[in-house]
Amino acid sequence: MRLAIGQYTATSAIGIGLDPMREAIRSRRSGLRPNDLANCDLETWIGRVDGLESVSLPDELGHLMSRNNQLAWLGLQQDGMLDSIAELKERAGDDRIGVIIGTSTSSIGRTEEAYTKLLPNEAMAPEYCQPEVHNLHSPGIFVVEATGIRGPALTISTACSSSAKVFASAARWINHGLVDAVLVGGIDSLCMSILYGFNSLELVSPERCRPFDRRRNGINIGESCGYAIVAREELIDHAEFMLLGYGESVDAYHMSHPHPEGKGAMLAMTRALERADVAPTDVDYINLHGTASQANDRIEAAALGQLFSEHTLASSTKAWTGHTLGAAGILEAIITLEAMRQDLVPGTLNCDEPDDDFAFDVITENVERPVRHAMTNSFGFGGNNATLVFGCAND
Repeated sequence: MRLAIGQYTATSAIGIGLDPMREAIRSRRSGLRPNDLANCDLETWIGRVDGLESVSLPDELGHLMSRNNQLAWLGLQQDGMLDSIAELKERAGDDRIGVIIGTSTSSIGRTEEAYTKLLPNEAMAPEYCQPEVHNLHSPGIFVVEATGIRGPALTISTACSSSAKVFASAARWINHGLVDAVLVGGIDSLCMSILYGFNSLELVSPERCRPFDRRRNGINIGESCGYAIVAREELIDHAEFMLLGYGESVDAYHMSHPHPEGKGAMLAMTRALERADVAPTDVDYINLHGTASQANDRIEAAALGQLFSEHTLASSTKAWTGHTLGAAGILEAIITLEAMRQDLVPGTLNCDEPDDDFAFDVITENVERPVRHAMTNSFGFGGNNATLVFGCAND
């Protein structure tokens, strides 16, 4: 299974577009900040996108107004993404391109806002009567309208694996002949339901998150948007990278806790390697799920120890961006692709005292080294797991 990766872009707390993201990783500059989200008094750190509140939607998209769709529009305008989509439409035809978007919150922030501004008769104010916004498919609807793509469209919501699974679904669509290319993406924005919801689960840290550190005490939540074009090889000129394999699994062990033996994580990783026809020893870098929660980091490290040796570099990048939930999969896939492009593997920020009990060591400093094969893990609530394997196109 070889599918070309075309243009991609990412927007998050470390920058709007690829250039600031590259600079932040090279300089080890985190985008986390003390919580300053409006009307939220939760003591934590967040990964907020600067200036998002002031982003204007085009008039023809105004009926889809929400923070999530502001983020979707801001992301689409970066790194020549809209031009690349227009060129792809000319090559393949707009009805032979699909859209698959991963999300967790969708536009629930807009719904929260609407309920704080109910009219005296408890009806929703006219500007909030947005049936295409107050539903889970909102980001998929927005991207279709913004791009003019006319193929099938799907929004996936499987918690933190959502926008890793978009690559797997895209591969199936293309391999079954449903489409020739897919615009995949992930969009998730900060909102009260998520911040207070994760806090009620006692998963939110009041400090900067510390993935794989022995003092780790929870996650920081962020927001991000990412897009990539996945297509048949002949549609992408001079593609640098290929999607080689994917693996998916569901623990069905607990609503919010992974299987204590990491069975689902192991299954996702082994399936991805098998589909990619890549041996564990050939993987140069793994971008880990690495949330900085007690259980997730320990269980992921245990699973890695069963498959990989100390020669494989592995790190979590969530201390740069925060955990961006339904958008984490594609954001971290793009960070992984950039590690391959730049020959620069990001270390794990804030991991000053690595946990000695872990079965697998993560790197804490950036490492300059060629990366030919790379893997990224995204593990969600309910044990909904996804692993992706990427390779260089000329291998």
